[in-house]
Amino acid sequence: MEHQTVFERYEIKYLLDSRQRDAVLRAMEPYMAPDQYDRSLVRNVYYDTPDYRLIRASLDRPVYKEKLRVRSYGAAGADDPVFVELKKKYREVVYKRRILLPRAGAEAALAGAVPLPDSQIGREIAYALALYRGLRPAVFLAYERQAYAARDGSGLRITFDENIRYRCTGLSLGADSAGKPLLAPGRVLLEVKTGGSMPLWLARALAQQAVYKTSYSKYGAAYQDMNRTEQGVCRNA
Repeated sequence: MEHQTVFERYEIKYLLDSRQRDAVLRAMEPYMAPDQYDRSLVRNVYYDTPDYRLIRASLDRPVYKEKLRVRSYGAAGADDPVFVELKKKYREVVYKRRILLPRAGAEAALAGAVPLPDSQIGREIAYALALYRGLRPAVFLAYERQAYAARDGSGLRITFDENIRYRCTGLSLGADSAGKPLLAPGRVLLEVKTGGSMPLWLARALAQQAVYKTSYSKYGAAYQDMNRTEQGVCRNA
């Protein structure tokens, strides 16, 4: 399966209940189809400094921000491929660059034990590691995702994420996916990912369900929750 490595797009987020999700899914049927990942368990390990510099800066909503994470779709053994992703946002545009490595190799490269691939994206990730000294696994995040792509090949992508949970121990994509829930039962995060404007049919469907754009970062929500409820556990993990 060929994997896209460079993304430039807008990512628009909405929080829905299950009734609104079902209505939006019905409206999508003529225009969207399950994409290559369809239904998957998305697992992420976010990297940050010991004082959580990256996520603290992100929550201040600067003009430019970035995050570094490792992602798999399902449990990943030591030799299974995972994505090392550098995600940047400038104003409203998201730029994502990623490389595919075996899980053990990705962990070793991010720990500085082995070099990253000598490619443009590998060098960008290496630069981030040098810039933000002390980057290490900070938070594990997992969720169930339904993913759809436009039937017309326009590049529009829509995802529904449920059962979003996090933890700050067991920070490996090879561990289980347990964690503390971030959303109330029945709540769903909808993300619209597009290189241009939103299609009229989708804007109408969202308006009919009284669904409005929100600002929601999964890692940001985890950081805020752990500061409220389990700061000592996370900071000493």
